[in-house]
Amino acid sequence: MLGYVVSPVGQADYSTRRAARILAWPVGVSCRRGTRFECPLCSISLLSSRRPSGAARGRCPPGRVRRIQSSEGGARPGPGACSCRLECREASKGWISAIRFHSLVNRKWINILNMEETDREAVWTAAQRVAGMLQRPDQLDKVEQYRRREARKKASVEARLKAAIQSQLDGVRTGLSQLHNALNDVKDIQHSLADVSKDWRQSINTIENLKDVKDAVVQHSQLAAAVENLKNIFSVPEIVQEACELIERGELLAAHRKLMDLECSRDDLMYEQYRMDSKNTHDMKLIQAYFTEVQNLSEQMGKQIWMLVQRASVTVRSDPAQLVSVIRIIEREEKIDKRMLDRQKQTGFIPPGRPKRWKDKLFAVLEQTVANRIEASQSDTREQDKMWLVRHLELLRKYVLEDLLVMKSLMVQCFPPHYNIFKKLQNLYHQGLIARVEELASEDLEANEIVSLLTWVLNTYHSVDMMGHPDLAPEVDVKSLEPLLSNDVADVLLSRYMTTLKSNIIGWLRKALETDKKDWKKEQEPEADQDGYYQTTLPAIVFQMFEQNLQVAAQISNDLKLKVLTLCLQQMNSFLSRYKEEVTLYKDDHLKDRQNPQFYIQYMIAVVNNCQTFKESVNSLKRKYTNYELEMEEEHYANQPTIEVTLDTVAKDGCTYLLDEVFLDLESHLQELMTRKWLAGSKAVDIICVTIEDYFNDFAKIKKPYNKEITIEAHRRVVVEYIRTMMQRRITFRNLEERREGAERVIRDAEQFRFLFTKLSVGFGEDTDLLCDAIPALAEVLKLTDPSLLCLEVSTLVNKFPDFREEHITALMSMRGDASREMKQTVVEILWQNPTQPGPNFKPIFKDISVQNLSLSKLVK
Repeated sequence: MLGYVVSPVGQADYSTRRAARILAWPVGVSCRRGTRFECPLCSISLLSSRRPSGAARGRCPPGRVRRIQSSEGGARPGPGACSCRLECREASKGWISAIRFHSLVNRKWINILNMEETDREAVWTAAQRVAGMLQRPDQLDKVEQYRRREARKKASVEARLKAAIQSQLDGVRTGLSQLHNALNDVKDIQHSLADVSKDWRQSINTIENLKDVKDAVVQHSQLAAAVENLKNIFSVPEIVQEACELIERGELLAAHRKLMDLECSRDDLMYEQYRMDSKNTHDMKLIQAYFTEVQNLSEQMGKQIWMLVQRASVTVRSDPAQLVSVIRIIEREEKIDKRMLDRQKQTGFIPPGRPKRWKDKLFAVLEQTVANRIEASQSDTREQDKMWLVRHLELLRKYVLEDLLVMKSLMVQCFPPHYNIFKKLQNLYHQGLIARVEELASEDLEANEIVSLLTWVLNTYHSVDMMGHPDLAPEVDVKSLEPLLSNDVADVLLSRYMTTLKSNIIGWLRKALETDKKDWKKEQEPEADQDGYYQTTLPAIVFQMFEQNLQVAAQISNDLKLKVLTLCLQQMNSFLSRYKEEVTLYKDDHLKDRQNPQFYIQYMIAVVNNCQTFKESVNSLKRKYTNYELEMEEEHYANQPTIEVTLDTVAKDGCTYLLDEVFLDLESHLQELMTRKWLAGSKAVDIICVTIEDYFNDFAKIKKPYNKEITIEAHRRVVVEYIRTMMQRRITFRNLEERREGAERVIRDAEQFRFLFTKLSVGFGEDTDLLCDAIPALAEVLKLTDPSLLCLEVSTLVNKFPDFREEHITALMSMRGDASREMKQTVVEILWQNPTQPGPNFKPIFKDISVQNLSLSKLVK
């Protein structure tokens, strides 16, 4: 660093100040009033004063040090050329401890420390250290040891200082050597440039004298190009024909080589003509016209290439070498385009048809191919197929996934890495799908189509069945894919969906019921499930439809799922009411002609089984899609019967219709009961039991719990019908023997019924004794030989069967044929005086048995 030491005037000569420019050296000048200092740049004398720092003349307070600051200049300024100022700084004992001066190099001030002050500080520090080591008398013995230790430390410090100074000196020496070498190199270069400049000036005249040579060179170049391309020039038609044949055979590389040769010949000739006379368009057009077939060949080659590119997904599997040839040809054309464009920048000439930009054309063709592929996936319209959108979306999924897998596994190997072909093709497919989905969303979609579209967009597209397929990872990251559909459009679609779903469900249920009604009239038995129970496809169709809608709704949102479930159950309740009406109409039509339909019994059993299937399916849906009791909104069902109640009603009606069919066959045999023919040994009861057992072979295909209910109801109706025949007074016993024989026959019939229904009720845990006991109890009244005991027997009968009324007693006594007027009066009084209340578990039997004749009380009167 360069600097100046300010010295008092008269105490340092100019040589001293000049030496101070190299290295700052300490001075010790008393800072007393009137001391003059001289600026080393402008030689202006500055007088110390006592005034504070920064003031004009005056006296400097004792014990301060002055600083002179002057402006920097490129050359040494003359007197008065720089602005100097004098600053004071405190120092000890009135001596200058440091003088700050401005550097001519980097405008920094360097502090020169007073050496005497440094020595005094060193002595004081050493004294303090010695005093610290010799604080106790016994430490005097170690003075020599302390001295040697300090000597070693001093030697170590001096050695390090010497090494540092030596290193600095070596660096300075090296730097000076390099500067010297650089100076010599600069001088050599300067001499060489001077020689070059001299030679250039001398050669200007020579260059002007070579114009004729230059023209000869251009002409020679043209002739050389013509000679070089002479073969191609005279063989253009033949070479074009050969190239066309090669294209037809699929030898594209060889054909393109010939095309390149022809184009090269044409371009060279035109370039040479352009160099000779760029304004001569006639010759240029003449050459271009001569090579017209070459341009046609290039277009034919392009058509073949773009056809292969359009079928790339097929070509890469059947003949990947063809696709590789196409890419090599495109790469060749790209290099030629680049070379021609570079030459255009230099000369302004560009051959016709250049640049071809076949690489850009390649991606344009691929983009159009992807668009056509997406558009071609829609094979049907709504008029042709109601599931057109589902089919379309499934084909989209299949085509896109298949194409991407082929591209990743096969096509990537046919393209150079810098094409990044898979990423670009994936983006083309994604953008094409966005456009297609927006187009579909703008159409007037039905409810199921809206859900199908939303499901495909929100779930299928990102699932493992499509873009999330494991074989596409890691190149395809589904999390980074742009949404196919905006949130606003999705919300609009959802609102339209809920508006139309209700009418759609009603329509679906109506069609399902119509289909089921057609099945009822088939000339074959209904299908059976894996357990052998008859069933139709109605429950499966209905709940498959519900399940599909709920699955889709659950994937979209939980609120939509609950709304759809509530709507489905509401419509299910309404549907069951229509179902019940249709079953009744089915029964009525059958009664008009019992021969048709042929499998009425089997399909009515299937209807009963469908009710149980419906019930299980409803409960399954509730468990699967809700918290069952908590999430279902009860207000939707407040004014409606529950689904289970409606299903039980339909099932019981079906069981009743089945039993009606049984008792229509039994009607003639029931008419034989309680007649003289029956008393004489009719087989009516045997036929009744056989007929019932035969029907119950079919009824065994009724699901639980309705198989138990129909068995109990059949048992009750048999007993009721049997008792009804007794109450109709078809026979009146003439004597005691007939009464005894008739009573025994009634008891045998009751045991036969008991045996039959005990057999049919195996596994149900049902007690059949109460129903069967009613018939023997009546037989006991008939069998009684002492008329005086009739009151007691009748009283016992009334206590056991509280629904046994007056008309029933009248009919029973009329059947006996021996009851007197007084006995009838007594029985009436007993009934009036001792009314019997039925128990909580009592099941009435006589309540459904009406007697058309007068009651006993009227007869008594």
